[in-house]
Amino acid sequence: WKKLYLAHHWPVTVCKMSANDCQDPPEYWTIHGLWPDKTEECNRTWHFNVTEIKDLLSDMRRYWPDVLHSSLNRTQFWKHEWDKHGTCAATLQVLNSQKKYFGKALELYQHVDLNSCLLKAGIKPSSSYYQMTAIKEALTRFYGVTPKIQCLPPEEGEKAQTIGQIEFCFTKELQLRNCTALKGESDAMQADLKLGSEELSVCSDTLPTYYPSQVQ
Repeated sequence: WKKLYLAHHWPVTVCKMSANDCQDPPEYWTIHGLWPDKTEECNRTWHFNVTEIKDLLSDMRRYWPDVLHSSLNRTQFWKHEWDKHGTCAATLQVLNSQKKYFGKALELYQHVDLNSCLLKAGIKPSSSYYQMTAIKEALTRFYGVTPKIQCLPPEEGEKAQTIGQIEFCFTKELQLRNCTALKGESDAMQADLKLGSEELSVCSDTLPTYYPSQVQ
């Protein structure tokens, strides 16, 4: 693999995508995962063990919650992320244990600080629409790189897409880089958030964009 995606998702949109009853989703961007591109489930014998990350649990529950299942004792989401993505990221020395993988993802999340950057740019959850280009420009101005932004396409009769996920890309040295494919790279990372029939796809630059403050 060539790059890592740090995916943040917007809990209100995640709840909107699912028939599951979300209990009061957090009103801040939370971690979906840290994903090496082009590779999944690299070691099926390396099982998730929550005791390895016990020092991280309070941060994990806060910043990497299982939005769809509010039970605090549930570790299913983290297990899924470790099995699918962590076992692949572990080829890097800085990510080669469960504690390092989850700890580093939390560190990158704090470093990117997406929640405060959006607020500083005046982009906050609202019932009015945003232009996707304005959101992109604000992020590119802050970070100096282009993130990948995913939306829920408009439902029938709606005209706006709903922002759902923002992914930042990192090199293997954990430096921010553009998410767009560099020459000679194919961009084969598919959205892995599929709930029911709805799924996220790359946002359209031309559709009005909804950044919802509560589950409708």
